[in-house]
Amino acid sequence: MPATDSTALAAGSRWRTLDIVTCAVLAVAFGVVFWAWNFVWEGIDPLLNFYPPLSAIVYGLWLIPAVLAPLIVRKVGAGVFTEALAASISLFLGSQWGITVLYQGLLQGLGGELPFAAGRYRHFGHLNAVIGGALAGFAGTMWDVYYWYPDLGLWTFKVPYVGIAMLSGALIAGLGSKALVKAMLPTGVLDRFPVGRDRRRI
Repeated sequence: MPATDSTALAAGSRWRTLDIVTCAVLAVAFGVVFWAWNFVWEGIDPLLNFYPPLSAIVYGLWLIPAVLAPLIVRKVGAGVFTEALAASISLFLGSQWGITVLYQGLLQGLGGELPFAAGRYRHFGHLNAVIGGALAGFAGTMWDVYYWYPDLGLWTFKVPYVGIAMLSGALIAGLGSKALVKAMLPTGVLDRFPVGRDRRRI
């Protein structure tokens, strides 16, 4: 008897040891990148004082694990787990934002995973990646404007800041993650994942 859609989805959602290890490796690598990127942001931010919302233009790099992990692992929770763990690594290395990066990592992971969850983890094209990056940016900056910038103007700072972060997320985390997957495919490191067996969709 053929498996139903729900049965197939349940089987495909089971995590393998390989999936956990892969997400953990991605998280460690990007946790170090996050830590280094914090210094880049600190250097860029004063240069953008003429229009402070532009500081969100570099936001996308902090969002890559939230999109890259679901594209590779294709399991429920991959984006949340990897993004949150990467944030934890950056906190351990030393983050000027303290423990709040953990909350933000969870929100960004949820945002990045939403379009894949909406498609029941069956659609992994450019559109899903772009939407995932944009939603990760939206989730992350909504925390920012609530926690860090509550007194700044809605239309003069908050709305453009969130919008620029969403654009950055769509381009850097969304399209950037698709480009990273495409670059990894010829190396064979993804051959044990569905993405490695379905190259026509890349």
